[in-house]
Amino acid sequence: MSKPDSIVLLYANCSMKPDLKQIQAPIQTEMEEFEKKFRDFMKSKVKLLDHITNYIVRRKGKQMRPMFVFLTAGVSGGITEASYRGAALIELLHTATLVHDDVVDDANYRRGFFSVNALWKNKIAVLVGDYLLSRGLLLSVDNNDFDLLKIVSNAVREMSEGELLQIAKARKLDITEDVYYTIIRQKTASLIASCCAVGAATSGASQEMIEQMRIFGEKVGMAFQIKDDLFDYGEDEIGKPLGIDIKEKKMTLPLIYALNNASWLEKRKIIYLIRNKNEDKKAVNEVIAFVKKSGGLNYATGVMNRFLEEALDLLKSFPASDYKTSLEGLVRFTIERKK
Repeated sequence: MSKPDSIVLLYANCSMKPDLKQIQAPIQTEMEEFEKKFRDFMKSKVKLLDHITNYIVRRKGKQMRPMFVFLTAGVSGGITEASYRGAALIELLHTATLVHDDVVDDANYRRGFFSVNALWKNKIAVLVGDYLLSRGLLLSVDNNDFDLLKIVSNAVREMSEGELLQIAKARKLDITEDVYYTIIRQKTASLIASCCAVGAATSGASQEMIEQMRIFGEKVGMAFQIKDDLFDYGEDEIGKPLGIDIKEKKMTLPLIYALNNASWLEKRKIIYLIRNKNEDKKAVNEVIAFVKKSGGLNYATGVMNRFLEEALDLLKSFPASDYKTSLEGLVRFTIERKK
């Protein structure tokens, strides 16, 4: 049985849970080559900097961003040398934003490991983030990948705007459902959208197809963030710490829905708890119980599934292939993951 046929059979039954190794099968060689190239792109002439960037590379997560780039390139026309540079550009700029975010948040951990600022202090962390940003920019400029640079730079701008909008709204706790969608579209979905647009662009696809893939990635990103918000309510025991969004006064979809359907008195009480008792475990648990009782989790799950189906519908016009089957599997993985 050929590799494409085996992959198609693997996902023929949608009830089967996607596995990242199986999803990665058609691009296994490309992912291994990408890792080598990415390490080369990060090299410098400063020993301390190389030491820190090696630490960052060793902490790599699931590598879903480069997977989206390569799979969408495969679906759209074919993986090229530019696909490697596009994936590296996204990883460099995104890693730079994460290093800076940890400084802003005064975070000591990232994916269970010490953050760069925790090990080398804020000043060095900021400079490392700047270096990664410059490496990404130069990678594109040196190869005349200005179309890719435009796509990714727009995503970084949107991510910054989304973070600042969320911070501003957290102070007033007045986020509507529409504003919430704007925040997660900018903060999370824009990055996955850029991965898919870059993948299509590097395959030589038309502008129409690039835009179709961008919208596809945006819908996947929306579903991904809603799934992340659901973790806050303890639906999966190995997810992120229970109630962390509430402690940080983040208004997510389950909570917004619950408040919109609460009585004036109940709404006022919950807002008071979030604003003034967000560090109190008992108060946080009360908010969680309120959201569950109000149907907030079911509502958010329904919206998440809607974005998922809309994303998958956008792939229907592409011919069957191992890339397409794995891309569909990767989409499902984003909402079936346990952490």
